[in-house]
Amino acid sequence: MALFILGFILLLVAIFGTRGNSQLAKAKGILTLVSIILIAIGFFTSAIRQIDPGQVGVKVLFGKVEEGVLPEGLHVVNPLVDVKEMSVQTQNYTMSATYDEGGKRGDDAIRVLSKDGLEVVIDLTILYRVIPMKAPSIYRELGMDYQNKIIRPITRTGIREAASNYDAIMLFSEKREEFEAK
Repeated sequence: MALFILGFILLLVAIFGTRGNSQLAKAKGILTLVSIILIAIGFFTSAIRQIDPGQVGVKVLFGKVEEGVLPEGLHVVNPLVDVKEMSVQTQNYTMSATYDEGGKRGDDAIRVLSKDGLEVVIDLTILYRVIPMKAPSIYRELGMDYQNKIIRPITRTGIREAASNYDAIMLFSEKREEFEAK
């Protein structure tokens, strides 16, 4: 886009700046040709977008999120479109009592009350991924920080609700797999 703008400015100089200046008037043809080449290169380079593997491109034009996504690979798009890349790979979000482990620094473990009224500290990792066709609506409704707006709060709430149905001993022994499934 910078080459496009530079070429446009140079074209304006070639058209309007050469009228009173005899030195520039001699170079008007060359300036015009160079500016047209810069505009063409700028246009074509800003129209070609590469989406990396494991990503999808969400197209935004003048603040409006367009439906449909750009899959991985090379694409020709409107040069005015801003393409936001979102990962569709499996990601994890860890909530742990260990200081430097997980999405947040410090103790981020989930403290829940079990059925028998005891406080249980749970470290967990959740695996998730963005469904490619849902990426535009996720970007429109949540933005790029969907991890902290949806994944973390819903997970914490779900774990608290599920853990309240079990005794503390059961959570870590015979009912652990059932609890994980919930």
